[in-house]
Amino acid sequence: MPHVVTQACCGDASCVYACPVNCIHPTPEEPGFGTSEMLYIDPSTCVDCGACVSACPVSAIVPGHRLPDEQARFADINAAHFDGPAADAVRFPVDTAQRLPLAPISKPRQLSVDAPLSVGIVGSGPSAMYAADELLRHPQVSVTIYERLDRPFGLARFGVAPDHLATRSVMRLFDDIAREPRCDIRLNVAVGADVTLDALQRRHQAVIWAGGAPTDRRLDIENADAPGVLSATALVGWYNGHPDHADLDVDLSSRRAVVIGNGNVALDVARILTADPASLAVTTISRRALAALRHSAIDEVVVLGRRGAAHAAFTLPELVGLVDTGVNVVIDPADLGSAADLVVDDATTRAKLEVLAEVAGRPPGDGPRIRLAFHRSPSAVRLGPDGHVSGLVTDHTRIGDSGAVEPTGVSESIDTSLILTSIGYRGVAIAGLPFDDVRGVIPHDAGRVVDDGVPRPGMYVTGWIKRGPSGFIGTNKTDSAETVASLLRDHESGKLAATSDALSPLG
Repeated sequence: MPHVVTQACCGDASCVYACPVNCIHPTPEEPGFGTSEMLYIDPSTCVDCGACVSACPVSAIVPGHRLPDEQARFADINAAHFDGPAADAVRFPVDTAQRLPLAPISKPRQLSVDAPLSVGIVGSGPSAMYAADELLRHPQVSVTIYERLDRPFGLARFGVAPDHLATRSVMRLFDDIAREPRCDIRLNVAVGADVTLDALQRRHQAVIWAGGAPTDRRLDIENADAPGVLSATALVGWYNGHPDHADLDVDLSSRRAVVIGNGNVALDVARILTADPASLAVTTISRRALAALRHSAIDEVVVLGRRGAAHAAFTLPELVGLVDTGVNVVIDPADLGSAADLVVDDATTRAKLEVLAEVAGRPPGDGPRIRLAFHRSPSAVRLGPDGHVSGLVTDHTRIGDSGAVEPTGVSESIDTSLILTSIGYRGVAIAGLPFDDVRGVIPHDAGRVVDDGVPRPGMYVTGWIKRGPSGFIGTNKTDSAETVASLLRDHESGKLAATSDALSPLG
């Protein structure tokens, strides 16, 4: 029976290169790789060899006959990706006459110069660790990683939900990279405070900025800064023990919380707030957060989306993981619209809508619940006499002829003392580097930092601060590979100056 990719898929694509029959798609060479919600195994081609199982860093691939009940739906999801008239486009996306017999194997090429190369990387999240992995394939390269916090691996440690243990296991791969003798991780070093960027550029022949997108997009409505309004990012940091958020004051005294935005992070925080604390006790959750959740009064979390169900930001794997594991999810059937409104061409969106319609047809379960509400746009935060949040005013919306969100003229107020904003991340400007304030990224050309169109010698960028906050943990692998390829070409062509401070202390 064919193997199946399940919810934990991080898009790393190691499985693609391990597969001897090229049955896992999309590959990094295919157009849909950067936007695909997960990878898929073609059941008609899989030979059940298991090579992909050992290659996967998050244990997301399971033999079909061993799928547990809560993951059974993924067999159909994998197969559906290769069904229908678009199947040939999936299998042969680059005008090929026939399928390649083997998946492409990417072996590190030997550099044309033997001179040693010292690279500094700012940040230690997934993009940084994948960049280090690419660099350390070459014996003449040494890497020093500078991390502001007291523990490494960024969002892999502090951003993944504590009950998503399989996804968090990618840190084992990062541990292996960190154990390489030519890799040095320096914790508690804030670039810009403890050491300047100029000092790093004097110490290393090349510097890669992998600082991510550390801030949230701001919610611009009345009273958005009132006590009781928090970012979902801060809440995630709180229950994951992030040093910046460990002491966050979270009001869990009312029976309802509201999450504005409906991406994967929104579903994560809703699930944690409604979970049985006993089930969280065996996870990596912060003990301080767990103690607070044991006394929480919340029994409903409302997750709001401005658009309809077909435009929901959460992924199909995240939705399936939520509704097929016993979580009490409710949806008002009226929120899904008529059957005609649900006709879509995209197979993933169609599958997502089918799951949502199934949930809307179920009777509500017992216990704490997550309510998914669509066509709701926040317009104001309502305050109590003490100035604390007492509710959220929302406008019902529709999609106009132009495709824009329009108010219908109907409003409602939701009682709550806790509002969480989950409307996206944003990069911040870094002193000494150019910045695109519109997109919230560092301008680049194939990973080379550019200032007014001119490459900055020896300075590179990768991750969310390079491409914007999109993709999954594994998406950073191909992103970082592009940056490292540019860096190594510059090294071979003599564009990276030798450094005089290679052995000097930082300062």
